Amino acid sequence: MVGLILVILVIIGAVIFVAHCFKSIKGMSEGTEDMVAMAGIIRNGAKTFMKTEYVRIVIAVIAVAAIFSLFIEKTSGITFLVGAAMSSVVCVLGMISATYANVRTANRARETMSIAETVKVALTGGSISGLSVHAFGLLGLALITILHLILGGIDIAEKGSGFILSLGVNPFIMRLSTYSLGCSIVAMFNRVAGGNYTKAADISSDILAKVRRDLPEDDSRVPNVIADFIGDNVNDIAGNCSDLLESFVASMISAMMIAIIVFRANPGTSETLLSSTILAPILIAGGGLLSCLLGILYVSLHKMSENPSKELNRATYFSAGGTTVLAAIICLVLFTGKDLYPEFVLGWASPLISTILGIACGVGIGAVTEYYTSTDFRPTRELAEIAPEGTAFVITKGDAIGSRSVLLPVLMIGVSIFIAGKISGMYGVAMAAMGMLSFVGTTVSIDAFGPIADNAGGIAESCHLPHDVRKITDKLDAVGNTTAAIGKGFAIGSAALATMSLIIAYVGNYTTVGLEPVLNIAQFTVVAGAVIGGALIEYFSAMLTDNTIESAKKMADDGDKMMTPEVIDGKETPDYNHMIRLAAEKALSKMLMPSLLAMFVPVIGGFLFGVEFVGGILIGATIVAITRAIFMGNSGGAFDNAKKYLEQGLLEGYTDEQSAAYKAVHKTVVNGDTVGDTRKDVVGVALDIFIKMMSTVANTLAPLFNNFTIFH
Repeated sequence: MVGLILVILVIIGAVIFVAHCFKSIKGMSEGTEDMVAMAGIIRNGAKTFMKTEYVRIVIAVIAVAAIFSLFIEKTSGITFLVGAAMSSVVCVLGMISATYANVRTANRARETMSIAETVKVALTGGSISGLSVHAFGLLGLALITILHLILGGIDIAEKGSGFILSLGVNPFIMRLSTYSLGCSIVAMFNRVAGGNYTKAADISSDILAKVRRDLPEDDSRVPNVIADFIGDNVNDIAGNCSDLLESFVASMISAMMIAIIVFRANPGTSETLLSSTILAPILIAGGGLLSCLLGILYVSLHKMSENPSKELNRATYFSAGGTTVLAAIICLVLFTGKDLYPEFVLGWASPLISTILGIACGVGIGAVTEYYTSTDFRPTRELAEIAPEGTAFVITKGDAIGSRSVLLPVLMIGVSIFIAGKISGMYGVAMAAMGMLSFVGTTVSIDAFGPIADNAGGIAESCHLPHDVRKITDKLDAVGNTTAAIGKGFAIGSAALATMSLIIAYVGNYTTVGLEPVLNIAQFTVVAGAVIGGALIEYFSAMLTDNTIESAKKMADDGDKMMTPEVIDGKETPDYNHMIRLAAEKALSKMLMPSLLAMFVPVIGGFLFGVEFVGGILIGATIVAITRAIFMGNSGGAFDNAKKYLEQGLLEGYTDEQSAAYKAVHKTVVNGDTVGDTRKDVVGVALDIFIKMMSTVANTLAPLFNNFTIFH
């Protein structure tokens, strides 16, 4: 209990720091009248979209919560609502803070002409998102655990019931899984709707400005530009916050559920050890939050250099290092002097090493992603250098970069799972997932830096600030593209480990007490499920891509009609509100079906064909989703930064923006960028939620699948 109280105190400290950052951001000047007006339009548009979206989300969340409380376990509907609420809070906080930070970042660049000073503003805005994700995700889980301890402890033999049905589920496990599921459903809605909104606006804006009209990027004469600015906030900030919060929560909960499964499989083990294995993920996450808070403070307060990547990496390494030290202390205190499980072959150090493997894996995946997507390294430079040969060469080369980038991250994930399992058993795999996400506060802070910088550049362009200001924001935007790609790689890597842990927990949840949890992949039922699970990933990807392209085409055609000679000459202002409404209508109308697919596939499969079939679906979907999401994210990031490489004047022989040769090559890399947009910001980011959501639903309903199967 003392440890949990300390975690709550760290959470309170983080929330106070978030409030300080928000006050600091709001106290800065927004700049010129045009900048103030543009920022207001973006802020109001983002708020309007979120309000409209949440009317629909609230209806769905209340309906699902009622089902859980009525038919499964009385309080599980409440924990489901708590999870949805925590995810929603970080979405709103992140989005609002970003819409204040974007214009202030542009203005700081205008006033100081300093990259270092501008980075501080963008990072301060991003830290509101990152620390909120870490603090609120941890808060809900800590409160659920504390409540159980106050009410008499965690009884793994207890049976609960709904208000109408009595299904004999364990209340603690059900509350954990429904808390996670509440986070998942909000994340899925936000990612699907936000991704469609932002990329339909972005692609249509790029097509209109840079392909059809030869206008600068983010030119205010293009009607779609403002919707694009808004989209950066509703997807890359709000959607990303709910995405990583859901991964963070899923990793902790999978470790806690596996702790119960391992305890059941080892009769005679002390309940003190059970308590230690349940508390370890929460305490390590609390230590990670403290490390993230100190890491961001350190980077923000010290004198920054003019190298943004160096400063952001410094925050990551500080947070990861601090988390490692605190995890060692926590494991030493929790697991020393106890009769440990036989799987803990290295004693108290086994869960620690598993955690460190996850931390190292997260940092390693980030480094690999940076190599394949940053303009500082060969792959993206080679992609830009081949652009003069034409669009086909760019897309083919980008595909090759994406495919090549898959091996090392997957190898890291596989090795981490193998070693963690060898030294700590099933629990070790879950602790590796926990380790990767134990410093999520810093990861999301740096990720959120990207869209804030991107918005700042757009405001600088549309408000006609001096070219030197745009040079600063372009530099930060290119760095932000890389940090966003790293964030996406981190998200799918953590999703892979978390989902594997959830699959292990799923098998344990339906296995008879006393038997070893085993899913026989040679069994025809499992193989059938795995094949279908892999195909589902392709279908889900196609559904999201089609939805986005359909919306983008409609927006491009409507925007084209508005670009009359009077608008082109600057005598009239295009109807931005029409495009904002169109983007929102298209996104919201298409968010339901992909989200329901993730919920109903395991439900239908479980009740029709049983638990093994669903296990196969989860395995097949996870394997295909991991590789596809990494490919999507890294190829998309490389396409985006190849365009930035040209626009920054770094491609030899193509530095004159007014020359015919430059314009031809620019159209080529823009075509590549539009291909990458849907990959990295729509499909890739939604796949990790898809597999986690299916796994969480399966865990929640595993006892029911085991007892109510039609074709057993």
